[in-house]
Amino acid sequence: MAKRVAIIDIGSNSVRMVVYEKTSRYAFHLLHEEKSKVRISQDAYKHNGELQDIPMQRTFDALHDFLQIANSFKARKILCVATSALRDAPNKQDFLQRVKHKLGLNIKVISGEKEAYFGAIACANLLPEQKDALSIDIGGGSTEFAFIDAKNVTNTLSLKLGTVRLKELFFDKDNLQGAIEYIDTELNKLPDTTHLKTIIGIGGTFRAVSNAILKETLHPLNKLHAFSYNSATFKDYLKRVLKAKDETELQTLFIKNNRFDVIKPGALILQRVMKKIAIENIITSGVGVREGVYLSDLLRNSKDKFPQNYNTSVRYILDSYVQDQAFSNNLATLSKKIFDLSCEYFNIDHKYRKLLTIAAKLYPAGSSVHFYSQNKHTYYIIQSALEYGFTHEDITLISTLTKYSKNRLPSDTHLQLYAKLLPDNAHVIHSLSYILSLSIALLSHRPRNIDFSMEFEKGELKIYSQKRLYITQHATEKLECRDQHFRVSFNS
Repeated sequence: MAKRVAIIDIGSNSVRMVVYEKTSRYAFHLLHEEKSKVRISQDAYKHNGELQDIPMQRTFDALHDFLQIANSFKARKILCVATSALRDAPNKQDFLQRVKHKLGLNIKVISGEKEAYFGAIACANLLPEQKDALSIDIGGGSTEFAFIDAKNVTNTLSLKLGTVRLKELFFDKDNLQGAIEYIDTELNKLPDTTHLKTIIGIGGTFRAVSNAILKETLHPLNKLHAFSYNSATFKDYLKRVLKAKDETELQTLFIKNNRFDVIKPGALILQRVMKKIAIENIITSGVGVREGVYLSDLLRNSKDKFPQNYNTSVRYILDSYVQDQAFSNNLATLSKKIFDLSCEYFNIDHKYRKLLTIAAKLYPAGSSVHFYSQNKHTYYIIQSALEYGFTHEDITLISTLTKYSKNRLPSDTHLQLYAKLLPDNAHVIHSLSYILSLSIALLSHRPRNIDFSMEFEKGELKIYSQKRLYITQHATEKLECRDQHFRVSFNS
């Protein structure tokens, strides 16, 4: 697969492009993102799906500029897909041939089921693992559904429910009851949903709703991907959107002006879905069809799944920021060993072992930016770039451990700021932080391989080495530990 790939997604409402760059076999990151609200489907649903000249010209112009942008990034492969508006249009060939002949771009019009699959495999691979979940992707012309169980995607379905479609057919005519009846009739086509507990929201409508809830609830981590909340909060917010009398009221609900005319149709679809299915949890996806198209190309030889226990964001940070990966591996190994020896003594749940290991592995990342402010930069890199496969709680704990490693324990101010996302018991955070700091101190002499052994007994970690480990001993003495009975001793 090419190192840099551009993906273009022509939707009913917007045309979007992302440019991804690989850093190693399965690791990648976003280089650039572009969006243009061309609304190619404008007035199409009033004319039996026929695309109109002005919207087609807007889309053509946007694609022309997107190709120029992709070329500026030296993208070696460009994949372009089109969804509902072109899929339904009787005159789609006119547009497809014009783009092919004048721009040299091949547009692949994908089926609704394929669109649902692309969105779902992006969620299955790039969100924390979910059991019994339903992905829902509300577009301008259609809504796609898929069942997700762990990494498996089944029951893909596309319904003719879209924000622009409903706006032109019902909302522009003040026919709310007609819209409700139409939505409910389409939703009856869904297979059995009684086992589902979680909705995973994809697409612009869902992101707009989740972004507003994130702001209203003063969520401490400014990250939309994997933002989760309960169904009661979701239902209450949808109700308030649908009751909003004008654009001023929508603004107070944190809806952006480019969503004013389509947010209510989208909210109504979601409200009717929630009425039909007894959902408990809501998870926001920052990925969708574009990422699914990219992953289906990247993972084509592995059944559209990453290898077991592989995380693309961790690997990207290691590839891009960690210069001494031998030290990174040693630090992760040592942190695990100390955790295993002392977790019972500190009374720490074993579920934190993996997160501590990742924090240790990524700890050196910030030194590639600036040595003297390494912890600050590692903290920022993790909060920003540890994007895929982690909950907000995971990201916050991992970044916190790296920010306060080496000498001091997490401050009370920090713990209060992120109280919603960090473990309730501060003792757990302090203990994990101390283990990471101790691991860093024990490797102060930077051995090629760990050159000492350890035993733990009655609150004492005994270090055995044939060397004096002079620098290492002084580094451990500087550490802050809340447990006054815990000791580290060196035996040469």
